[in-house]
Amino acid sequence: MVAAGCGGGSSSGSGDNKTLTVWLMTGSAPDATVAAIDKDFEAANPGVKVKYEVQQWNGIGQKLTTALTGTSGGPDVIELGNTQVAQYSSQGTLADVTDSVNDLNGSQWLSALKDEGAWQGKQYGIPFYAANRVVIYRTDLFQQAGISAPPTSDDEWLADLTKLKALPNIDPLYQPGQNWYEWLSFLWDQGGDLATNSGGTWKSAINSPAGKAAFDFYKKLVDTSGTSAPKDADEATPQQSDVVAKGNTASFIGFGYELAAVEKANPALKGKFAAFPIPSKTAGQTAPVFLGGSDLAIPANSKNADLAKAWLKIETSAKYQSQLAAAGVVPGTSTDTSALNSTETGKAMAAGAKNGKGTPTTPKWAAVEADNPIKAALTAYLTGQKSLDQAVADADAAINKTLSAS
Repeated sequence: MVAAGCGGGSSSGSGDNKTLTVWLMTGSAPDATVAAIDKDFEAANPGVKVKYEVQQWNGIGQKLTTALTGTSGGPDVIELGNTQVAQYSSQGTLADVTDSVNDLNGSQWLSALKDEGAWQGKQYGIPFYAANRVVIYRTDLFQQAGISAPPTSDDEWLADLTKLKALPNIDPLYQPGQNWYEWLSFLWDQGGDLATNSGGTWKSAINSPAGKAAFDFYKKLVDTSGTSAPKDADEATPQQSDVVAKGNTASFIGFGYELAAVEKANPALKGKFAAFPIPSKTAGQTAPVFLGGSDLAIPANSKNADLAKAWLKIETSAKYQSQLAAAGVVPGTSTDTSALNSTETGKAMAAGAKNGKGTPTTPKWAAVEADNPIKAALTAYLTGQKSLDQAVADADAAINKTLSAS
């Protein structure tokens, strides 16, 4: 998706000649879009050149820490995963852009990414793009099972899986036991949340009727589908696109790029898939979804903060947000997602994203996810190692231990 990055160097030149260094992550934006933003920026800022550097996610944490704590020569615009912003904001290494929100198309910002880009009432992250999971399904297999339209409620979804189960040698829903981002949809749909904040103190909120209902519905999906997926691994172990490409799976929960991987691995399946948003327990609605994605930020040590804001003003404009949507992601600073309607997965993603949410905005949440007790609890409950109450209580206690650590 993106071009190879340039080499390192200072973020500012001498005299009237300056260089604005922009770090974006691999796969974030199309080559043409970034090149056009840079061209517009350079035309509006004579004497300033953009140095665009593509970074790899692997090892980016340490590289960012080094760059953000240095005195010179670092980037002027950086991309952060939306769950990383609180960590760096709390360390004072990102610039406060609260006063520039209106200049950066703030009225159109995606609320989940806006919230995760904020810290203690100030804005540090600017929404870049997001993506959310949808249910991707084989239209031919649904038709063979007598299903004429996608389900519009949890009850219909379970009923459809029962019909699909009657097809020989077909996995109705590939449902790994530790797909916790999917589980989040069920938690939020029940009116629950991961954690609550009282006076700056975060506490787990999953040991609740809503939390238990989410675990219970997850188990219903596993049991009703009779899935062949492992109960002790997530969707990346093995990569679910590799499994679906074998041709024996009627549906799975994932992203558009995973469908592209399926069709690349097995061209015979191309054109046989459609998608629908994750259903809700309330008929006719969609469940809230986790919006994974990125924010853009200006390092506090940037020598070119004003120029960085000028670059961001162009990037957040409707012109370039529509290009991001056309590339298959939910634009961060535009409510116009019409360009996503060109694909079935994009259309479903746009519908689901309207009800998008994020994880708790505490720097400690990254540590929770690093050794995620919700994954262990799902496996324990699905395999019968623990009762529902015990699995949820243990996960709740583990989350609180991490959130309360000094």
